[in-house]
Amino acid sequence: MSCPRCWSTATETWSSASRSVGGHSGNWGGLLRNPATVLAGALATIVDGRGRILVSGLRPREIPENVREALRDIAVGGGPDDPTVDDGWGEPGLTPVERLVGWNSVEVLSLAAGNPDNPDNAIPGSAQAQLQLRSVVGTEVDRLGGILRKHLDEHGFPMVEVETGPTMPPTRTDPDDPWVRWALGSISRTTGTKPALLPNLGGSLPNDAFAGELGLCTLWIPHSYPACAQHAPDEHLLAPVARESLRIMAGLFWDLGEDSPVRSRP
Repeated sequence: MSCPRCWSTATETWSSASRSVGGHSGNWGGLLRNPATVLAGALATIVDGRGRILVSGLRPREIPENVREALRDIAVGGGPDDPTVDDGWGEPGLTPVERLVGWNSVEVLSLAAGNPDNPDNAIPGSAQAQLQLRSVVGTEVDRLGGILRKHLDEHGFPMVEVETGPTMPPTRTDPDDPWVRWALGSISRTTGTKPALLPNLGGSLPNDAFAGELGLCTLWIPHSYPACAQHAPDEHLLAPVARESLRIMAGLFWDLGEDSPVRSRP
């Protein structure tokens, strides 16, 4: 069971545009600023070679203790088709699930300059990168552009342009919320097992429409499994998982009618 918030999926287009055409390195090498080199240097001030975010404004303040407690028994990966989790990647001192669910990450989605398939012996005229920030509650997603602009200027990269894309504000239901505890108890009684509680998801959902705009406590009950090939042509649902999901939802609706906590809107 998970009570999710949306990661902010803010995509920044970073460009270091110096000139409209390339300059032959034999004539201009060492004289013209290389946009690809500049952009690589700028990116290295944002996220280091081990995936650690270096800008304080792009990092959450902390992981709440009750979130850490909820994640303590959650494992990430380990399935036959799952990739191997890299040790030493991301924020140091955190478990893999804390890095995924409790912390931010900056991902370089694309990085381009010149013609990588047939490079010329010339200094490229421009370079471009697209980044994604996955963020948790406590990140000022509405200020991303200003945070990045200030950071780049302070680190000597005023020539790097920043364009911030659309964002989805992150949300998180408190693991100690009465509705969360009620739902955990209902699912446990129905299945006879201890449900896994994720205070938020690791992907993007427009949950702020419910949690923020409507002030609702949101509980998400997944009805599939990690190897379902989500979004792929062969996405599927296993019959045993479907049967368990129907039991869980029937139990939740039954218990909702019998006994449920009262929660006033903020």
